[in-house]
Amino acid sequence: MRKQHWVLFAGSMVALWGLFLLLDACFPFRPQVAYAPLVLDRDGTVLHARLSADDKWRMYTELSEITPTLRQALLFKEDRFFYYHMGVNPLAMVRALASNWRSGRRTSGASTITMQVARLLDPQPRTYGNKLREMFRALQLEWHYSKDEILQLYLNLVPYGSNLEGVKSAALLYFGRSPNHLSLAQIATLTVVPNRPSSLRLDQPNDELLAVRNQWLRAFREANVFPVQAVADALAEPLNLRRRPTPRGVPHLARRLTQTHKRVPVVRTTIDRRVQAQVETLTETHIRHWKQRNVHNAAVMVVDNRTREVVAYLGSPDFEDGTHAGQVDGVRAVRSPGSTLKPLVYALAFDEGKVTPKRMLPDVPTDYDGYAPENFDRQFHGQVTAELALSHSLNLPAVQLLQEVSVPLLVQRLKQAGFATIARQQHYLGLSTVLGGCGTTLEELTALYAALADQGRYRPLRTLATAGDDTTTAAVVSPAASFVVTEILTQLERPDLPQREHHALRVPRIAWKTGTSYGRRDAWSIGYNERYTVGVWVGNFSGEGVRELTGADAATPLLFKLFNMLEPNGTERWFRAPAALGFRLVCAETGLVPGPACEHQVVDYFLPLVSEARVCDHWQEVRVSPDETLSYCPVCSPPAGYKRKRYRRLPAPVLAFQRAQGTAPEVVPPHNPACTRVWQADAPQIVSPVDGKEYVVERTEPAELMLQCQAEGDVKEVYWYVNDQFFKAASPTEPVFWQPDAGATDGRLKVSCSDDRGRNTDVWVRLSSW
Repeated sequence: MRKQHWVLFAGSMVALWGLFLLLDACFPFRPQVAYAPLVLDRDGTVLHARLSADDKWRMYTELSEITPTLRQALLFKEDRFFYYHMGVNPLAMVRALASNWRSGRRTSGASTITMQVARLLDPQPRTYGNKLREMFRALQLEWHYSKDEILQLYLNLVPYGSNLEGVKSAALLYFGRSPNHLSLAQIATLTVVPNRPSSLRLDQPNDELLAVRNQWLRAFREANVFPVQAVADALAEPLNLRRRPTPRGVPHLARRLTQTHKRVPVVRTTIDRRVQAQVETLTETHIRHWKQRNVHNAAVMVVDNRTREVVAYLGSPDFEDGTHAGQVDGVRAVRSPGSTLKPLVYALAFDEGKVTPKRMLPDVPTDYDGYAPENFDRQFHGQVTAELALSHSLNLPAVQLLQEVSVPLLVQRLKQAGFATIARQQHYLGLSTVLGGCGTTLEELTALYAALADQGRYRPLRTLATAGDDTTTAAVVSPAASFVVTEILTQLERPDLPQREHHALRVPRIAWKTGTSYGRRDAWSIGYNERYTVGVWVGNFSGEGVRELTGADAATPLLFKLFNMLEPNGTERWFRAPAALGFRLVCAETGLVPGPACEHQVVDYFLPLVSEARVCDHWQEVRVSPDETLSYCPVCSPPAGYKRKRYRRLPAPVLAFQRAQGTAPEVVPPHNPACTRVWQADAPQIVSPVDGKEYVVERTEPAELMLQCQAEGDVKEVYWYVNDQFFKAASPTEPVFWQPDAGATDGRLKVSCSDDRGRNTDVWVRLSSW
C-alpha cells in the first residue's frame, strides 16, 4: 500500500510537471524590459543617460554591480530563502494565509523576490486569482532564468516613486554613484523605499525614511548580518538625499551610439572622462573668443594612435544651443576639407617616385583644361621644393602632383581609408579634390592622419570599448612616405604657425596641417605625434563664411592647447625613419641627381629603385659668338672664333612666368641663322587654346580666341598659324587674339605655333556657335 502511495505521488508530480510544461509552452513568459540607455566611459562611469522607450528612468544594473553587501541586505529583508525555493515559498504562504485568516484582512502576501519580479513585469490587481497567476509566472521565471538573473531583474524593476525604477537609477540620481560604490547606510535606504515609495520619498526631506532605515540597520545588527562596527558607522551616517542632474556627457556620441545599438541597455565607450572634460573646457573657452567674430561652432576628436580608440569626442561646444544648431554633430558633418588632403597626395607622389622633398616643382599660373587654380594668397613663387610647397600649403604644386599620380589613385586610397562621401562622389571628382573640392568629415580626416602616424596603415576608429581590436587594415601609403610627410609637417618655418600675441603658447612637437575651405567656411587643423592624433574643425554649421576664419588662426591655436593638455611635459618619443628610406645627394637647384655642373648639392630622402634617377641638366654649355649674339649647334659651329658659356635651363612654364615677372635669367642667344638644321625637340607648348576642347561662340559677333604658348629660353619670336594660314608673329610671352569670321564658326580648327628655330606644335579644337 505504501508503495502504491509513492507511485501515485510520483505520477502526480510527473503529471503536474507535464501540465506546467504545457502551460509554459502555451503561455510563454519572456519579458522584454525597456531600459534607459546608458553610455559609459572607458572606466565604467556613466557619461550619459536617456529615458527608456516608456519614459522611465530604469537603468540597467549589471551583475558585477550587485555587491555582497547589497545582496545580503536585500535577501535578509525581502526573501531569506531565495536561493532555496523554486519561486514560491510554501511555508511562507501557509504562514501568510494563517495570519490573514486570524486578522480578517490581508496583512501579508508571502511574496518571494521571484513573485515580486513577476508582479513588476506583469502588474495585475491584488486578488487571489491573480496571486495564482503570479505564482505560475514565478515558476516560469525560475525555469528559464538563473537566481542571479532573477535578482538582477528585481533590482532593475523595483519602484522608487514617479518614473524612477531600479537600484541603479536611485543610486546614481540620489547618491551620485553606482550600486557597487554604495555605503551600507545607502544600501539600507534603497532597500526600504520600494515597499512604500509614495511615503518614503527620496526627493524630499523625510524623517520617517531615516527612522525606517535605522530600524532595519538595527535589525541587521541583531541578526549578525553585518559586523557591529559597520552597522554603527551606518547608523551615524546622515541621509544626505539630493536629486542630482541626469548625466548628459558626450551628447553627440551618446545619441549616435544609442541609435545604432537600440536594444543595448549599456554602451561602453573608449572615452577618457578626464580628457573629454578638458577638451570641452578648452574648446568652450576658445570658441567664446570667436563668437565675437560670428563664428559659433567647433568640433574636436582625440584618437589614441596605438589602439585607434577615440578618447575624446566633441560634436559642438554647446549641445543645447538651438540658435546655432548645437545638436549638429560636427564630427560627422560633411564639409569641404580645404588643404587637409595635400599630405596624402605628396605621400602618393613619393611612393610613385615622382617627387622627393628637395625636388623643385613649378609654382606658376597653369590652366588645366579650363581649371586655373590659384594659391591662397594669390601669389606665385616660380619654383619651390616639394617640402616647402607642402609646408607652405601651395596650391599649384599640389594640383600638378595630383595630375601626375592621378585622381583615381587618390580616390582609391581615400576609399580604403573609409571616406564614405568621397566614395559616393568619385565619378565627379577632379583635380580640385586636393584643394577641398569634395566632401569629408572630421572623423574621416582624423582617421587618415592617424594612419600617417602609424606608418601609413589605416585602421577604423573605435568608440566602443567592448568591440575588441578591429583587424581591418589598409596600407594607404608606405612607411617611408608617411615618415617623409611627417618630417615636412613638423617644420615650424611655415605661414600657418600662429603668430598673434594672444596665441603665444608653447608649440608642441607635432606634425600638423591646416586647411581653409573656399569662402572661409571651414577652418581645419589636424595634428599628430606618436601617441595621439587630434582633429579640430571651427566654423558655422550654417555654412556662413567669415573673413578672419582660417585654419592657422581659428583652429591651430586650439590644436596646440589640446596637445599641451594631453602631454604637458612634451614627448620624448618620435618617429624613426624606416629601413626602406635612403639618402642621396641632389642638386640644390632642381632636386635631381647631380650632373657635372651641379656645384651646390644637398642631402635628400629617396626610395631606392623607385624615386626618379634622372641626372640634372639644369645648366647647359653652349657655343656662342665672341659678342654673345649668336649660338652654334655642333653642325654649324665654326672651327675657331667662338667661346663656351653656361646658361640655366628652366622648364618652359617657369621661364614664361619669370619673363612675365621680368626676372628671367640670361637666355641662349638666337641660333646661327645660316644653319640649315631644324630642331624638333623642345617645340613651343600651346597652352591656349586647349587641344581637343570645344569652344562655343556667338554666331553674329564671335568672341576672340586667345593664342598663347610657352617656349624655350632661347626663343625670341614665335609665329602663329590658323588652319595653316599665317596669322601673326609675336614674342613668346605675348598673348595673341584671333577672331573667327562671323557666320563661319562651326567646325574643326587647327592652330599652329612655330618658333624662330623652326620647331612647331599643332593643336586641334572645335568651334560651335549659338
